Amino acid sequence: MKTNWSKLQNGTDIRGVALEGIPGEKINLTEEVVEKIGYSFSVWVSKKLSKNPSELKFAVGNDSRLSADSLKKALIKGLSADGSEVFDCGLASTPAMFMTTVVEGYLYDASIMITASHLPFNRNGLKFFTNDGGLEHDDIEDILHIAEDSEYIRRDKEAEAKEIDFISVYSDIFVKKIREEVNSKENWDEPLKGLKIIVDAGNGAGGFFAEKVLKPLGADTEGSQFLDPDGRFPNHIPNPEKKEAMEAIQNAVLESKADFGIIFDTDVDRAAVVDRYGNAINRNSLIALISAIILEEHPGSTIVTDSVTSNGLKKFIEEDLNGVHHRFKRGYKNVINESIRLNEQGVESHLAIETSGHGAIKENYFLDDGAYLTAKILIKMAKMKLEENKDVTELIQSLETPLISNEYRITIKTEDFATYGKAILEDLNKYAEAKEGWVVVPNNFEGVRVDLSKDAGDGWFLVRMSLHDPVIPINIESNSEEGIKIAEKTMKEFMSSYDLLDLSCFK
Repeated sequence: MKTNWSKLQNGTDIRGVALEGIPGEKINLTEEVVEKIGYSFSVWVSKKLSKNPSELKFAVGNDSRLSADSLKKALIKGLSADGSEVFDCGLASTPAMFMTTVVEGYLYDASIMITASHLPFNRNGLKFFTNDGGLEHDDIEDILHIAEDSEYIRRDKEAEAKEIDFISVYSDIFVKKIREEVNSKENWDEPLKGLKIIVDAGNGAGGFFAEKVLKPLGADTEGSQFLDPDGRFPNHIPNPEKKEAMEAIQNAVLESKADFGIIFDTDVDRAAVVDRYGNAINRNSLIALISAIILEEHPGSTIVTDSVTSNGLKKFIEEDLNGVHHRFKRGYKNVINESIRLNEQGVESHLAIETSGHGAIKENYFLDDGAYLTAKILIKMAKMKLEENKDVTELIQSLETPLISNEYRITIKTEDFATYGKAILEDLNKYAEAKEGWVVVPNNFEGVRVDLSKDAGDGWFLVRMSLHDPVIPINIESNSEEGIKIAEKTMKEFMSSYDLLDLSCFK
């Protein structure tokens, strides 16, 4: 079957179907395809660094997906086809794979993580890194063009890779950092002693955090769950954005009477946390918490977020914390790159974070790392407990939260969905400017954002185009039950005039 190489691109990643098991989803990420992508990445890195392939060193790692081992063998074979040396990190996190390119003693030329994040069990994918960070959209295009256009003769000889335990090296970075920054005179080695902190890894790759980070620091981790890797994800999808995932860690915190709970996504580039009372700290509240910590360290810094953050968060960052809230586009790479761009222009920005839980901090290479984000919170948590006997969640007591926050996803039923959706957004912007009780938010980088008066919805909404799919997501927040009904009714009436929209989400 002829490979549709461009279809494998998903933003700055490669993703596809690797296993059978879901009706209508044909396998397109085969071992042969992955082997050629490995070879093509080697060619790309060789050109970028002006090195012969035989001089290159690559690291590869994987999460717990069922197809990981077979695809990794194929990837190693492709990477080493022209003589490059490959190191197998085994079960790893995505951020750890980037760190293989910058940690002294390793400094590999590039690395690849085999993961499809929170997607279903049959999917898999590849994330690529050099010491400059994750690859960009155009880089992935170049690699796929090489795969499509270049000649590659498969080698019969099995490829070999040296196995290394890099996740322990990565974990030791956090252990050292937390010890040094908490700086406990009584418990230097175990600054988290006396705290019960549990982890929900969702059977992904995040179990190491309980075993290799929290336990050496003295934390009681009894009550942690789903730490064993299992690509079937039998308990819940490891995704902090999903209600069932958050309920799992909330219940675990309450049942085990823990002081704190942590939940990671499959490959640990995202996280959310739970306080001792079982309250979820994710989305806006997670952004508020890490913003409070960052702005204490870097007063006045600009905090870059995605477009769907709440009005209450903006007020909290700018009025309560005296920072600057820069609301940008959806997509974690968009948010990170915008923060990097601001710094290059002389605007101090130390945090880029999406409501999904992707959070990147300037001091950590602007790497979206759920474990690093969590470590920053744990350091502040331990210091507040030690110095003031306070809970870290007291930092966000003044954060205003809406009564109701809903998302609706309208499917566009035409192949030229981008043009159709753009026209709808243009019409909506004109409609909003003339409608009583609606105020179009200025300096908005994505879609149409409108503040709603008390009589028109008592909150705000954002209508935008999905980054990759034929979908118009609508986010509405309101401070009253009557307000959400008014906003939903008005939005449904507006969208009803377009024949090629599926409005079933409003039911």
